[in-house]
Amino acid sequence: MRRLFPVTDETAARDSGGAPGTGGRADGTDREWGLEELAAAYAYPSGSGPAGPEPWLRANMVSTLDGAAQHDGRSQPISSAADMRIFGTLRALADAVVVGAETVRQEGYRPARAREDFAALREAAGQGPAPAIAVVSASLDLDFSLPLFTSPLVPTLVLTGAAAAPDRIAAAEKAGAQIVIAGDGMGVDPARAVRALADRGLHRLLTEGGPRLLGQLVAAGVLDELCLTVSPMLTAGDAQRIAGGPPVAVPRRFELTSLLEEAGFLFSRYRRT
Repeated sequence: MRRLFPVTDETAARDSGGAPGTGGRADGTDREWGLEELAAAYAYPSGSGPAGPEPWLRANMVSTLDGAAQHDGRSQPISSAADMRIFGTLRALADAVVVGAETVRQEGYRPARAREDFAALREAAGQGPAPAIAVVSASLDLDFSLPLFTSPLVPTLVLTGAAAAPDRIAAAEKAGAQIVIAGDGMGVDPARAVRALADRGLHRLLTEGGPRLLGQLVAAGVLDELCLTVSPMLTAGDAQRIAGGPPVAVPRRFELTSLLEEAGFLFSRYRRT
């Protein structure tokens, strides 16, 4: 892996065999980065508001060159080993992983696990052993017998609306999930969802989609950052883009803050301007 942006003295030194302070290896050198380096590269911004830490919501998605976010309904076929290392790092840095119900069903979501490599980092940040999974669902049409609900290391949260079916709420709670009401009707209001999680002390938020949920977050203006992997593949077909749903009235502007590359895969990081 090598850093393409921002350009620094270290990246400019890639052909000179290294730079001071890098142990003889410049950021621009094509090598496998360790988990500590990835954690530093993707660290959440620090900062507090008048009422305490402000939530920060980042998305992590992958797309092919022709805009497909999936192949045969799953993201794994267009991913890579480096993409999965970053995926794991982003999870390890988060307080909670926000995911749509359809993605839970299609991707076969399991509970987040504690990772020894990140244990000290999470403890220093005042975090538990693993992030909570927060599933967004209006209908609560979920299989509550799955390990995601029955045996997580950290209780799984289910974000839904106040009008959700009482029997489905009861089924979720019986399985061990915690219900979070974040909408007045059947659906979830994205801004209320972010605030509800922050009220539980979950400020470092990560969403892994799917496209419908990401589209809702974009439309609501609550997405702070996008970590997008561009896969050097072409799939054609009619696969979804990374974000779906109605268009926003005015395109949201984000700025590039980081760009890494490995084996033709580009790992970009954009922040809201």
